[in-house]
Amino acid sequence: MVITTVPNRDVAENLAEGILDNRLAACVQMADIRSFFIWEGKLQKEGEVALYIKTTKACYRDLEAHILECHPYDVPEIIMLPIVGGLPDYLGWIDVTTVGANCSKS
Repeated sequence: MVITTVPNRDVAENLAEGILDNRLAACVQMADIRSFFIWEGKLQKEGEVALYIKTTKACYRDLEAHILECHPYDVPEIIMLPIVGGLPDYLGWIDVTTVGANCSKS
C-alpha cells in the first residue's frame, strides 16, 4: 500500500483516476484530513486529502514516478507500507488488476 496526500479533492480525484487508468493500482481510497507538520522551519496546519493506494511491490517505482509527475507539492509524501497479510481473494484481486500494467519487475 502506498500513501500520499494532496491539497484538495479535485487533485486527489485526478491523481486517483490517472493511477487507475494506468493500472498502477487496483484501488485508491481517499479521506479528508487535517495535517500538522513542520515545513521550512515553521509549523503548518493544512486541510489535505489522504490517498490510500492498493498496489503491488512490482508497481511501486512506476506509481512513484506517476505521483511525482502529477503531484503539485515540491516534496510530496509518498510512503510504501508492506501488506503482510489479508484476505487471499482480496490480495489476489490486487495482483490480477495490476498484472496488465507495465510495472517494473524489481
